[in-house]
Amino acid sequence: MQSFTQKEISFMRKLNTPAKVQDYLNTLEFNFEKEGETLKSPIQTMRLGNAHCMEGALLGAYVLSIHGFRPLILHLKAIRGDYDHVIAPFKLHGLWGALSKTNHAVLRYREPVYRSIRELAMSYFHEYFLNSTGQKTLRQCSLLLNLNTFEADWMTLEGDLWGIDEELDKIKHYDIAPKGAIKNLRKAEDVEIEAGKIEEYKK
Repeated sequence: MQSFTQKEISFMRKLNTPAKVQDYLNTLEFNFEKEGETLKSPIQTMRLGNAHCMEGALLGAYVLSIHGFRPLILHLKAIRGDYDHVIAPFKLHGLWGALSKTNHAVLRYREPVYRSIRELAMSYFHEYFLNSTGQKTLRQCSLLLNLNTFEADWMTLEGDLWGIDEELDKIKHYDIAPKGAIKNLRKAEDVEIEAGKIEEYKK
């Protein structure tokens, strides 16, 4: 059984605000899953030094839980042909924000200024589009998934956490907007598409 070292625990205790946790997540290389799909536990993500969006959300949610936050993740679901996104919402002074690991200039950290999870999810809507066409693609957001509902050692498991992924896929999702509104969406502008192509790490 793996366990965090005292050095790792001390480091995570220093990440005592959501902003500090986000700053740490930003230092991790992006996980392009070159050898196949992964869903590493937080301990594995820390030690390997890379993460994709869900791995970053899991690690961020766990670090926040050390400081009294509930370890939460939220699924943002896109149309087929675009990638879904997973974030780690947190509540501070009665308002919601989110940690986010992404390789792009958009869909990133959200300051805790949103009154509801719906407001938080909607803050990603206009940035969520296909770079190839400008089509806006975000369609649903899930209920919050509390990671405390899983086995007590989920954060230190050696294998991939596909059970969490399956539960996140099964949990109730809500449409972002009515079909009539979605039908009439305006595409992103050329300058937005160019900004959306900015990547932090190259494959």
